[in-house]
Amino acid sequence: MPTAHRRAMAFDYGTRQIGVAVGQTLTGSAEPLTNLRARDGVPDWEQIARLIREWEPNVLVVGLPLNMDGSASDMSERAARFARRLNGRFQLPVETVDERLSTFEAKQHLKSQGRTPSSYRDDPVDSLAAALLLQTWLSGQSKETP
Repeated sequence: MPTAHRRAMAFDYGTRQIGVAVGQTLTGSAEPLTNLRARDGVPDWEQIARLIREWEPNVLVVGLPLNMDGSASDMSERAARFARRLNGRFQLPVETVDERLSTFEAKQHLKSQGRTPSSYRDDPVDSLAAALLLQTWLSGQSKETP
């Protein structure tokens, strides 16, 4: 029996900014949505609540920045805690995905479009990184669908 199509919202967790992207399993596509400010990794939860109400995702996806050898890092442990808090606050299923190179890949993508590292502060790459990690998650979903 085919899996129901789902709308997903992804988060690229960071201590100063959290990138947000949206996508769906029907098309397998993801797009950057916004960058949220965070203070020492703590977001404005009301901003996240507004996005969830507006986009009505069925699942939330959080990137885990693992070390290159696949082991947990301090940042991946903080991202996992953020994922648990999302689940607790919004009562939506939360899945995690390995996002070791998503920010690097996002910067490479923007560099190919002529953006320079100095512009990342004014126009952060976090939402693009969230879209890339969501694309990875969506690709895994299509393999699980019969």
